[in-house]
Amino acid sequence: MKKKIVLAVLAMCMVLTVGGCGSSAKDTDTMAEKETSDEAETTEEQEDTKADEQKKSEATRLVRVKDIDKYVTIGEYKGIKLNNTIEAVTDDQVEMQIEYELEDKAEEVTDKNGTVQTGDLVTIDFVGLLDGETFDGGTATNYDLTVGEGGMIDGFEDGIIGMKKGETKEVPLTFPEDYFSEDMAGKDVVFKITLQNFRRAPELTDEWVAQNTDYSTIDEYKAGIRALLEKDAEEAARYNMYSDGWNQVLESSEIIEFPEEDINDCIAEFKRQVESYADQAGMELLEFVESQGYTEESFEDECRQYAEYKVKQNLIVQGIMDAEGIRLDDEECLAIQDELIQNYGKQSLADLVDEYGQVAVDESIGLLRVEHFIVENAEITELTSEGDQVGVNGDIQDSSVDEEETIEDAPEAENADAPENSGEDEITTAEEGEEES
Repeated sequence: MKKKIVLAVLAMCMVLTVGGCGSSAKDTDTMAEKETSDEAETTEEQEDTKADEQKKSEATRLVRVKDIDKYVTIGEYKGIKLNNTIEAVTDDQVEMQIEYELEDKAEEVTDKNGTVQTGDLVTIDFVGLLDGETFDGGTATNYDLTVGEGGMIDGFEDGIIGMKKGETKEVPLTFPEDYFSEDMAGKDVVFKITLQNFRRAPELTDEWVAQNTDYSTIDEYKAGIRALLEKDAEEAARYNMYSDGWNQVLESSEIIEFPEEDINDCIAEFKRQVESYADQAGMELLEFVESQGYTEESFEDECRQYAEYKVKQNLIVQGIMDAEGIRLDDEECLAIQDELIQNYGKQSLADLVDEYGQVAVDESIGLLRVEHFIVENAEITELTSEGDQVGVNGDIQDSSVDEEETIEDAPEAENADAPENSGEDEITTAEEGEEES
């Protein structure tokens, strides 16, 4: 059964659990700020506002049912074992990042006598001819490539070396015998290449570093790049812990029965999302799902599978929140909410809800909060990896060492503090859960 629709709708419904890259002003109109009245309000008005918010939060649940234990047996979520495996940053990675940043600062070569060199970024037009006739995929305009990276067939990029801006050149080539297109494999062709312009990355010098970065010397610049890459590696390890912790709980939890009201709610929401796609395509719902390779019956099965996954997730999240006294308006949840607002470049919670819907916002905040709680209460082993080698507490060991033995022998951290939330792993969790369905 195809899963195009499920993947698309899951991505839409769970999009809020992915941390974005943007940021917004700090004066966002969050729920926390709504609880704090303007200075001009009286004490009585403030109390009324807080009472209204309290009443609203008490009514906000991810599932309709309150007796969670009747529907799901939640797996152990405290004291589970997790590995915080941080990928070691290598000298090659530092050099690659610097090379990328230099290429990003490449400037056009304007010297009339300047010619293309290996490593230059070129913009070209080209026409491929087979026996004097053009062939499919052999023609392009405004095509960008870096000479020497090997993105084209052998000889193509070599033919550009030495060309001047505006020059046109014919380059005879032979397609490889193992070329993916059997029609072109082993064929002799001629490419007519016109060089529009080319750009060259600057040379790495102390002077360039001082003028273009926050550092003064090459050594300082490399150290700074390494520190940034190490921070990225630490964040990636945290995201993996969130995902691993949640998946452990998800897999160890068992559904007793599904609350049909919640299932029906999810099915209705799923269909509304698909109907929006159908509207965009100018189709009726059934016409659209059939165009995606579904029958009416198989689409109903898909709706049910989606709903069962989402309801299981929400039952587990709500059950843990109930057991631990977590509410969607507590301090930690409000911090997650504020970060979502900032990460998605919104000015307020209302903007976030308008775009993604209140249900998606609540589910995202609840899931992220529970993931944080799982990690906060986990037994964490600090590991460092470099390629296939894994070490404990920074001590890289040979990859032949059995991973289970390495972990068992490692000292365990007691209730390690949970990392600051970003939520960038959650779309993976959603997709993995969908595949499980």
